[in-house]
Amino acid sequence: MQQLNPEYQLAIQAAIAASEAILNIYQLDFNIIEKQDGSPVTAADLAASEKIDAILLPLGIPITGEETEKLPFEVRQHWTKCWCIDPLDGTKEFIKRNDEFAVNIALIENGQPIFGLIASPVNQEILLGSKETGVFIFAFSDADQIENCQQLNVPKKVNTPLIMACSRSHHSGSVLSFINELKTKGHDVDFLKKGSALKFFDLALGNADVYPRFAPTMEWDIAAGQAILEALGGSVVHAETGEPLYYNKANLVNPYFIARTALFQ
Repeated sequence: MQQLNPEYQLAIQAAIAASEAILNIYQLDFNIIEKQDGSPVTAADLAASEKIDAILLPLGIPITGEETEKLPFEVRQHWTKCWCIDPLDGTKEFIKRNDEFAVNIALIENGQPIFGLIASPVNQEILLGSKETGVFIFAFSDADQIENCQQLNVPKKVNTPLIMACSRSHHSGSVLSFINELKTKGHDVDFLKKGSALKFFDLALGNADVYPRFAPTMEWDIAAGQAILEALGGSVVHAETGEPLYYNKANLVNPYFIARTALFQ
């Protein structure tokens, strides 16, 4: 962890500051605003975004994210590096007060996620990694103190029965087809339901084996998780082509995807 470059160290600071801002509002009554696309936003989304911007924008690396103004592709296509950020991933879970929301920060280089960080404000835990640094999980405090840092390795085995991570808020018939396909290959399947990118904690720790998503997501929902999973030998691939997802596209909507641990490919 001492070897992390300044960009990654500032990403940690930004995630901790955003988590603190989110929890301050989580304890209060808050208003819910409906955006033009019908998705909800709260003061916590905006406060977290402001904290992250204040720390990361001085680096001179542009940001694409949930609460950031989306620049046209004619501008973005010239970026060789950018941040991809969701300051509060799982706003619906935040509104439900079920604790299953996260802060997502990824660094994209030439369309590939090279670093990912996912923070759980409620659990005060951060999962981060890159192929360069390896993957770590650690606790943090309001004083920016990092504790109990653990380096993660490739999970030693596939779970029996197979554990499939899935969303609490989004479902589709295609998931049932995917489950049936797993069963025809001889897998019994159990389910781990969890909101937001926190599912990647379970994938990284080996508590889940696969996470199929056949519903719309945006780049900032998944970029950090992909960087972390790839650093552990896993993958996040297009459900139809099998190719890794790429980022800073003209259309910031992800294709349907399947995230897998290293041993379940």
